[in-house]
Amino acid sequence: MEFFTYFYEDEIKQYFFQRPRAFTKYTNRELLSYGLGATLYMPATRPNIHQEILSKKHVGLTSLVIDLEDAIGDKDVALAEVLLVKELLRLHVECRKGLINHEDLPLMFIRIRHLDQLKQLSEQLGDALNLLTGVVIPKFSVENGRYILEMVRDIHSDAHPFYAMPILESPKVIQKESRMDELIGIKQLLDQYRDYILNVRIGATDFCGLYGIRRNMDTTVYDIAVLRDCISDIINVFQRFDSPYVVSGPVWEYFSAKKRMLKPQLRQTPFWERYGEEGLKWRAQLIDENMDGLIREILMDISNGLTGKTIIHPSHIKVVQALNVVSYEEFIDARNIVKASDNNNGVMKSDFANKMNEVKPHYFWAKKILLKSQIYGVLHEECTNIDLIRKEVYVQHP
Repeated sequence: MEFFTYFYEDEIKQYFFQRPRAFTKYTNRELLSYGLGATLYMPATRPNIHQEILSKKHVGLTSLVIDLEDAIGDKDVALAEVLLVKELLRLHVECRKGLINHEDLPLMFIRIRHLDQLKQLSEQLGDALNLLTGVVIPKFSVENGRYILEMVRDIHSDAHPFYAMPILESPKVIQKESRMDELIGIKQLLDQYRDYILNVRIGATDFCGLYGIRRNMDTTVYDIAVLRDCISDIINVFQRFDSPYVVSGPVWEYFSAKKRMLKPQLRQTPFWERYGEEGLKWRAQLIDENMDGLIREILMDISNGLTGKTIIHPSHIKVVQALNVVSYEEFIDARNIVKASDNNNGVMKSDFANKMNEVKPHYFWAKKILLKSQIYGVLHEECTNIDLIRKEVYVQHP
C-alpha cells in the first residue's frame, strides 16, 4: 500500500518534496499506526467485498473495516458472519493464485459484535485470517477489554502481525462523572498490551446517540459541547508525550448535499487568489458536494493532534488523505528541531523567519511530524494540501 498511487509519476514529483513510502501490515507498528488514512467502513452483508478489493474499486483506499456490529441488524448477524468468512476465503484463494499481491491489499480489519465472535471467526477462517491486519473493538471498556486483548496477543505473531483498535464510545467514557477514571483505566490496560494496539478510535455517533443528538452537515464534532469536552479528555489521556497512542478522527456522516441552514465554511479569498475564476467554481463544487464541512472537521482533527479518520463513503478518501500530507514548512521545522536536540540547542529561529522553534517544547511534535511525513509524504514549499484536493477530486486525468 502507498498513498496517492493514482497520481502519475510526474505528478508525484510536481507536488511532493518527499514522496510517501510504501507500507503493509508488516511495517513497524509505530509507523504503521499513522498509515490508516481514511478508514472505510462497510457492512459484512455487502456483496462481493473480495471483488471490490481485487478490482481496487475504491481509488486510494488503504484501510477498511468489515463491520459486524452497528451496520448489521440483529436478525442478520448469522448471515453477516457467513458472508464475511465466505468473502475472505475467496480473497485468500485469489491471493494464492497470484491475482493480487499481499502487499497490494489494503489494511483490513473486522469490527466484532461480541467477545467470542473473533474466536469463532478465526477458527472458520484458518490461514485466511492472515489477510487481516486486526480487529476493531466497539464500546471498549476496562471490564470487557482484557479478554479480547489476550485473544489478539495469541493471534499476533512476527510472521503475521494482528492488532487491536479499540473504539472509545461507551457511556462511562462520555459521562462526566465516570470519564476520567474510565479513560485512565483503559489507558493502563492498553499499556499492558502496547505492542498489539495499532490505533485508538473515537465513536462520535454512539456518543451523540446517548444524548439524543445528531449533528448536521454544518456542524463538526467540535461544535457539540459534550463531544468536544470528551474528545479533549481522550487526547489528554492518550496522547501524552511519555506514552502516546495515535488517535484517529471520528466519522463524518454526510456525503450528499441538502439544503443548508448556515453559510458555507470555505472562504472565497484563498480560492480566488490561487486559482482565480476556476478556483471559485470548484469551491462551489466542494460546497455542493458537502465537502466544506468535512474539510473543516479534518483540519480541526489535525489541529487537535488526531491522524486519519473513519469514513462511511468512498468520496471522502482522497480529501482525508490529502489534508494529512505534511507541509514543507512543518517538515523542515521538525527536522531542524530533532537535529538541534542532538546538539543540546535550546531555541532557534525557523528557516522561514516567521516563528521561534523551541527544541524541548516542540520535540515531541517534531517526532510525530517526521513519522507522519514518511507515510503521507511532504509537499513542495510552493504547494498546499488544497492543491492535492483540487487535483485528486476535481481535475480528471485524460
